[in-house]
Amino acid sequence: MPWNPERIPDQTGRTIAITGATAGIGYFAAEQLAEAGAHVVLASRSAKKLGTATASIHSRVPDAHLDSVAVDLTSLDSIANAADALAALPRLDGILLNAGVMTATRGEKTVDGLPVMMASHAIGNFALIARLLPTLADAPDGQNARIVHTSTGFVRRVRLSVDDLTRAPWPSIAAYTQAKTATEVFAFELDRRLRAAGLPVSSLVTHPGVGVDAKTPIRPGIRDATTHYQRNPYTPWAQGKDAAAWSAVRALTDPAAAGGEYYGPEEGIRGLPVLLEPLERTARPEGDLSARVWDQLERLSGVHALV
Repeated sequence: MPWNPERIPDQTGRTIAITGATAGIGYFAAEQLAEAGAHVVLASRSAKKLGTATASIHSRVPDAHLDSVAVDLTSLDSIANAADALAALPRLDGILLNAGVMTATRGEKTVDGLPVMMASHAIGNFALIARLLPTLADAPDGQNARIVHTSTGFVRRVRLSVDDLTRAPWPSIAAYTQAKTATEVFAFELDRRLRAAGLPVSSLVTHPGVGVDAKTPIRPGIRDATTHYQRNPYTPWAQGKDAAAWSAVRALTDPAAAGGEYYGPEEGIRGLPVLLEPLERTARPEGDLSARVWDQLERLSGVHALV
């Protein structure tokens, strides 16, 4: 049967964390999962925005089971603290890695001296997942926990080197695409290592298509006259950010979804979420590229993964 994003499987009893959950795709993924009965843990840098997002979800889902965790993916110390908070939960069945810096100045570094785009999209997520793997592997009920990585269609259009993750290309969109390329390589390599280790955790990749403010439903403090409005030339062909969240939500909740799979909109920039063929050069790269990207992420994050 076709996937119906309006009637996702019941998520009662499952706990799912979402980074970047206070705006855009992350917010709507949280709202949709809460409506399906999941215990949703909202993760974001801003305590104020976490409060706003929590109130907005409760206004639509009064009995929503929500928690929040502060995390700044450009700070390895913040990531360590957030991982400790998430590991203290009674259970963790899944995590959507959605947050990341969208624009940066040339040569911009984090507090840890890392390129800000690569740090927030790839290095930071590696550090978070490496710390959370024992918790995810302990998910009860005999079901695989799921790690869902958010990529972008730009990776399919532009080939950028990930031989050196400390060298960010310019302009900013190139650095973003490079970081998402590293994200995909990490995600697929992670799934291979999880399978080899026999751990009950799956790693999947999604891309949202194009979600635009002009087609996004109003939510007080999330998407309204008080929030930043971003114009987009693709608006006539695009979808709202609520629909852009569908691919990630399917990867997290579809009982048939499996590790190593890639989900995205059926029409490329919009549409129902469907299973897509992964990009060969990120899912099955030639030579030892996967191992080299993994080793860089491990060294730059300062965290040794368990697989």
